[in-house]
Amino acid sequence: MANVKKPVKVKKATKKEIEEIKSIFLEQYPDSITELNYANLYELLIAVMLSAQCTDKRVNIISPALFEKYPDPISLANADLDEVKSYLNTCSFFNNKSKNLIKMAQSVIENYEGAIPLERDELVKLAGVGQKTANVVMIEYAQANLMAVDTHVYRVAHRLGLSDAKTAIKCEEELTKKFKTELHLLHQAMVLFGRYKCKAVKPECGGCFMEAHCKTSQTFKV
Repeated sequence: MANVKKPVKVKKATKKEIEEIKSIFLEQYPDSITELNYANLYELLIAVMLSAQCTDKRVNIISPALFEKYPDPISLANADLDEVKSYLNTCSFFNNKSKNLIKMAQSVIENYEGAIPLERDELVKLAGVGQKTANVVMIEYAQANLMAVDTHVYRVAHRLGLSDAKTAIKCEEELTKKFKTELHLLHQAMVLFGRYKCKAVKPECGGCFMEAHCKTSQTFKV
C-alpha cells in the first residue's frame, strides 16, 4: 500500500511577524487604491459587482459603454435585460450579473430615493451585493477600516501564515483581528501583491520583499 503524505501544516505568523508584515505592506503600497475605473459611487458599485470572478482589466473594458448607456440608477432600473446582457456578454456570469444590476438599481430607486447607500449593512441588502462587495465599496469610497478577502488576499494571507481559514469570511475575520487598523490600505496592498507578485501560478519569489515571512516553501515541502 502506497504511503499517503500528510499535508504540512503552515506555521502561523507570530505577533511580531504580523506587525512586520503590516509595516512592509504599508511601506510598499502607501497609496494603494482599486484598479477599477469609476467616476462616482454608483459606477464603483457596478464595477465591483462585475469584478466578481472577472478581472479588473475586463471590467474596465466593458464598463464605459455600460455607464454611458445607463448613467444613473433610474436608467438602469428601467433597462431591458437582454440589452444589459449585450453590454456584459464578455464578462463572467453575465446572465446573473445583468439580472442583479437591474434589481440592484430598482431597489435603490424604491428604498433609497435613487442614491446608493454608503453603509455596509444597507449595501448587502441590494441584489448581487455580498459582504465582500460591500466591504470593497466602503474601503475604496469611504476608506472604511474594513478588510475584504478576494482570491488574491486569501492566497497571500495563507502563504504568509496570517490565516489558515477555510472560507473567505473567516479569513476576513482573522485578518481584521490581527491587523486591527489601516485595513483599507492593507486590503488594497494584498490585492496588488497577490495580483502581480505572489501570483497563484509562477509567483515572482526572487527578490520578493516578503521572502522572510513566506511560509510557502514550508507548505509544499515533502
